[in-house]
Amino acid sequence: MADFQWSKGYVALTRLDCRRVISVYAEVDEKITNADRIRQYLKNEYLPLLKREHPGLYYSLEGEGRRRKEAMSDVFKGFFIAQILIFVLLAIPLRSYVQPLIIMFAVPFGIVGAFLGHKIMGYHLSILSFFGIVGLSGVVVNDSLILVDLINRLQQQGKQDLEAVIEAARRRFRPIILTTLTTFVGLMPMIFERSLQARALIPMAISLGFGVLFATFITLVLVPCCYLILEDIKKFLA
Repeated sequence: MADFQWSKGYVALTRLDCRRVISVYAEVDEKITNADRIRQYLKNEYLPLLKREHPGLYYSLEGEGRRRKEAMSDVFKGFFIAQILIFVLLAIPLRSYVQPLIIMFAVPFGIVGAFLGHKIMGYHLSILSFFGIVGLSGVVVNDSLILVDLINRLQQQGKQDLEAVIEAARRRFRPIILTTLTTFVGLMPMIFERSLQARALIPMAISLGFGVLFATFITLVLVPCCYLILEDIKKFLA
């Protein structure tokens, strides 16, 4: 009546809008690559080629990739709102719209430091890395703030622009360096932790630690220079 043959069969047939659906799952070895690179490869190279071979094929990236994309959108919105709030909080006591921009000039360099920290430590950027960068934006402005505040007070005491900048940088050098080093040293146990329980939080600690460390040296050089440039522009316009 029939010939029998052993073969693999479907556990279940799933359909969506009358079309058969197959879900593909995979675990990623983070030591070799990360999920973002795999998703980009599938989206840009493999899946378009597969669709050309099978014109009726439709695909979408779901699961962790979709949740990560939604989470990243929320992170960028939160980062933008945080920068506006930081600007407002700085502009009110300083009574200036330009000096807060000079203080926040350290934020992009802090982000560069966070990226370099991941490269140095051998970690890929994750969603927690960007959470750390959002928090970093509120930390790196502290050094610039105390430096600019002292420059303003020295100018009010009658010192010239260059003299005030040099004295403020000299008087604030030690507090800024010590604040940065204590912050980085406090994060070191988490950065160099190798247990699986702490592995998820390490990217956040790397963003904070290396971001603050890198932005500090930029602050000590570029912020005084930007302040002098701003004063020269004011005199030129006057």
